[in-house]
Amino acid sequence: MKKIIHKATTRGLANHGWLKSYHTFSFASYQNVERMNFGMLRVLNDDLVQPNMGFGTHPHKNMEIISIPISGSLSHKDNMDNKRAIELGEIQVMSAGTGITHSEFNDSKTAAVNFLQLWIIPEAENVTPYYNQKMFDKAERKNKFQVLVSPKDKQIADSLPINQQAYLSMIDLDKDLEATYELKNGAYFFLIEGAVSIEDETLEARDALGITETEKVFIRATKNSKLLVIDVPMNR
Repeated sequence: MKKIIHKATTRGLANHGWLKSYHTFSFASYQNVERMNFGMLRVLNDDLVQPNMGFGTHPHKNMEIISIPISGSLSHKDNMDNKRAIELGEIQVMSAGTGITHSEFNDSKTAAVNFLQLWIIPEAENVTPYYNQKMFDKAERKNKFQVLVSPKDKQIADSLPINQQAYLSMIDLDKDLEATYELKNGAYFFLIEGAVSIEDETLEARDALGITETEKVFIRATKNSKLLVIDVPMNR
């Protein structure tokens, strides 16, 4: 088993006033040659957008983009005629493929929006762009793993498909309970909230642990916890 730990305090930070963004991996002005990616996981940004602010229209190409609201609601508009709000409990996926443009905005006048944005390198380039979002039943991840995203050619029921052999799962694990995660590739464990022990490593909120070269990982919650697992190929 190989492990790499990324504590929350080691992330890059871009503070633009209207946006505070923590970068797990090199992104924009934060560049760290030792923090370029975890396998096909290229970007994991933890964004806080202030009220009545947002990202103007901008392009993406050949990337699988996944957004996960942590609090609040984020409006989305793109050149594929999608104009929707992403609510807490929903997951949004975009296969940028040959190219898309989109914007994201916090319509609230009073509350900030916190969301995670992930970029996963696709297994094939220049595919037809794809968009979807789905509300997931949180009861289905109570002390068990709920698959949110899976490969389009091996799609797991009720999950959203992406153009890569990658899986995103989430678990809400109660204090003092244990869970076992079976790896398909390498797995990157990002703790959204709470505290857990994973293979003798202690994680607190926004800490992360990458694990490879093993089949199973044992997890124990020391507080009520919300854990995201990003299971990605380590090589193309």
